[in-house]
Amino acid sequence: MADNLSRRQFLHTTAAAALAGLGTGQDAQALAEPAAAPQSKPAQSVFPRWRGFNLLYLFTADRYSRPVEDDFRWASDWGFNFIRLPMSYRIWTDPGDVYKIQEQPFERIDQVVAWGRTYGLHVSLNLHRGPGYCVNRGETEPFDLWKDAAALKAFAYHWEHFARRYKGISPQQLSFDLINEPKNPSEDGMTRQDYERVVRATVQAIRAIDPERLIVADGVSWGTEPMPELADLKIGQSCRGYYPSAISHYRASWVDRDMSFPEPIWPDPQGTSHQKTRQSLEAHYAPWAALARQGVGVHCGECGCFNRTPHPVFLAWFRDVLEILTGHNIGYALWELRGSFGVVNSRRADVEYADFQGQKLDKKLLDLLREF
Repeated sequence: MADNLSRRQFLHTTAAAALAGLGTGQDAQALAEPAAAPQSKPAQSVFPRWRGFNLLYLFTADRYSRPVEDDFRWASDWGFNFIRLPMSYRIWTDPGDVYKIQEQPFERIDQVVAWGRTYGLHVSLNLHRGPGYCVNRGETEPFDLWKDAAALKAFAYHWEHFARRYKGISPQQLSFDLINEPKNPSEDGMTRQDYERVVRATVQAIRAIDPERLIVADGVSWGTEPMPELADLKIGQSCRGYYPSAISHYRASWVDRDMSFPEPIWPDPQGTSHQKTRQSLEAHYAPWAALARQGVGVHCGECGCFNRTPHPVFLAWFRDVLEILTGHNIGYALWELRGSFGVVNSRRADVEYADFQGQKLDKKLLDLLREF
């Protein structure tokens, strides 16, 4: 126990040192590491290389649960330093009044923030469902965040509540990830200008209360395309590690909706319409590396693979993804710690699980993650 505590303290201390001086107001974007010669400097040099997990306690309003301290202890003991908390605003909002916020659910968020600080894990609070938008099918909103002033006003109001509640907690320990996976821009839907307007207004609202809060915006097209037009805001941006979806979401009903994806293979030397190559992955992440070279902090807020993809294929593909991200000094957060994408209790049919404190641990996946 003493050894584990010492290591947690070490991780906490080094993470704090890496982020020392990181402001998120007008003087944001201090480097997270010593300056290097231009030819050796990695693409991403603003954030520490945060590595960790998404925890789904408050993911949806119809299924939410209490935080589990073991998740934080395990993540820390395994050597990780990051937790992302996707949340639905419906959990703490009165069904009849979007401006009426209930206190009790926030006690669970408080606990996540507190355990993050205890175990040396940076916590990123994310609205997976916010007023006016959710990527999930079936979660409809009474207004449109991208078009309706009323939705944007309510969206900013909820983030203002977070800003007041957690003001004083350092950006080394806590960040705000504004809205999960904004849709594909289109002329008859959400445009890039719509998304930019929402982000700028919300950042302004948060900074009016807490100028030093670290803020992150997901890329458009469900987190796959960066937004260089936001670079002047001095906020971070978040990408995804789900490319190609024919591998990451094979037989996942919300993506492979008609179960038409062919059985995944990796690598695919033929580069068929559904499969990709290592070179395809390099090209996919190149715009994110280019954004990082502009001085924007970049992190991969979600990555991983549904449990129906053959395990050897998943591990081979995911190694390439992690190698590429690491080469750009971009960290990651696996979706999820426990569950069908996770390292614990993933319910895969082709894995020989290790017993871990009464749980089923995918040790090969954990070992891969710990390499990066």
